[in-house]
Amino acid sequence: MTYSQVKRSTIHKTAYIAGPYRAKTKLGVILNIWRARKVAKKYWKLGYAVFCPHLNSCLMDGTVTDENFLKADLKFLECSDLVVMIHEWEKSEGSKSEFWLAKRLGKEIIME
Repeated sequence: MTYSQVKRSTIHKTAYIAGPYRAKTKLGVILNIWRARKVAKKYWKLGYAVFCPHLNSCLMDGTVTDENFLKADLKFLECSDLVVMIHEWEKSEGSKSEFWLAKRLGKEIIME
């Protein structure tokens, strides 16, 4: 696909997927990643350019601190048009930070 074809594509807005990543077990983390991936796919199909932190840092625990991952994620959120809060987001400290930043910045927020 050429640059001009990309410019004419149906992508008009960006969506940021927010939800729990960490869990008590590795399987729990993988399930959280899978849930976020499922929502990310939905929004790609709806025509959004999607940033899903779960997939960006998938199983890279220990590469940098959780705080560094969250700070970087918030930079991406700042550039997004829409923030999608996924299942059980309110149980995640990181997701709560994402929610309140989106609220403060006046982002459109969708509860999945």
